[in-house]
Amino acid sequence: MAHLLSVNLAHPRPNPAKPETTATGIDKRPVDHPVELRPPGPKSAARGGGLVGDSIFDTRNHGGDDQAVYAYARESLDHWERDLGRDLAGGCFGENLTTTGLDVDGALIGERWRIGGQVLLEVSSPRIPCSTFARWLDERGWVKRFAHGARPGAYLRIIEPGVIRAGDEVTVEHRPEHRVTVELCFRALMTDAQLLPRLVDLDALPEETRELARKRTGGAPPYDAQEWEADA
Repeated sequence: MAHLLSVNLAHPRPNPAKPETTATGIDKRPVDHPVELRPPGPKSAARGGGLVGDSIFDTRNHGGDDQAVYAYARESLDHWERDLGRDLAGGCFGENLTTTGLDVDGALIGERWRIGGQVLLEVSSPRIPCSTFARWLDERGWVKRFAHGARPGAYLRIIEPGVIRAGDEVTVEHRPEHRVTVELCFRALMTDAQLLPRLVDLDALPEETRELARKRTGGAPPYDAQEWEADA
């Protein structure tokens, strides 16, 4: 049975990777109380993310309705523990929800999850690694390593708001008929440009992601080489 191992909220800290922002909320830690979820509005809205009590500071690039919640599987954290040779607690990848028994990366774009019988979420897109993530993990070449690992976790929209807590059951309530998974979408954007045409007309993807796919389908590299180099 799939369920939430933890619900994680930010402990704000300075962000050395992005000095133009005052802080970062990537340091997320489990809480032992119920947490309310509500749609945050547009990405630029001051509320940022969808969990009451969470913090998002770089609202130009993070948060908003299409990135209201970020989920990551405990099984994938276990994989990275073995790969990196270090302990990785729930929330350490900046995820709001640490799940178990749920194929997060195999979820279809537009798939819907019922949590605790109340909240309904919809899978919108994969997480794309950034410089803040790389600095936080403090692993050399982390962006490139994470990209090739193809275990991105999923961003979700809030379709029906409500309250969740650690231990809540997660049920897949709807799966679309297409075959575009979170992992496939991630590989298309990061490492395999041949997959990009499959994203262009996928309505459940955020419009900015579809527009990026349209531009890159014309022959541009799937990922900016300068980003790889900056993370070296």
